[in-house]
Amino acid sequence: MIPLPQVSQVAQTIQLALAPVFLLAGIGAFLNVCVSRLARIIDRARSVEEKVLTTRGKEHDRAVAEIRVLDRRMSVVNSAIFLSVASACAVCLVVILLFAGNLFNAHLGTPVAVLFSLAMVLQAAGFATFIQEIRLASRIIHIRNEVLYHKADEEEAA
Repeated sequence: MIPLPQVSQVAQTIQLALAPVFLLAGIGAFLNVCVSRLARIIDRARSVEEKVLTTRGKEHDRAVAEIRVLDRRMSVVNSAIFLSVASACAVCLVVILLFAGNLFNAHLGTPVAVLFSLAMVLQAAGFATFIQEIRLASRIIHIRNEVLYHKADEEEAA
C-alpha cells in the first residue's frame, strides 16, 4: 500500500511546482503573440493572393514576391509555436514528476532537471525562431520609393 503524503509534503511540492507553472503562463503569453502574428500573416496573404491573381507586370511581380515571404513567415511562426508547445509539454512533465516523486517517495531529481533543461532549450529555440520571423517581416514592410516620393502634380500634368 502506498503511504499517503502529508499535507505539508503536498504544500512543499506545490511550492516547488510554482516556478514551472509561472513559466507555463509565460509560454502561454508568448504563444498568444505567435498565434496573433500568424493570424495577421494569414490575413495579409489572403489579400495579396487576390492581387497575384488580378495584377500584371511589376505589380504582379511584387505581389508574388510578397506572397513568397508571407509563406515563409507562416512556416517560421508555425515552427516557433511548435517549439513553444513542446517546451510547455516538457514543463508539464516536470510538474507531474515533482508530484509523482513526492507521492511515491521516488528520487526523480535527474529526470526533472533534464526535462526542465529541455524545456528551456526548446523555448530558447522558439524565441530564436520568432526573431527570425520578425527579421523576415521587417524586410518586406518597407514603403516603395515610388510611393514615398510620389507627386500628384506631375501625374495630373501628364
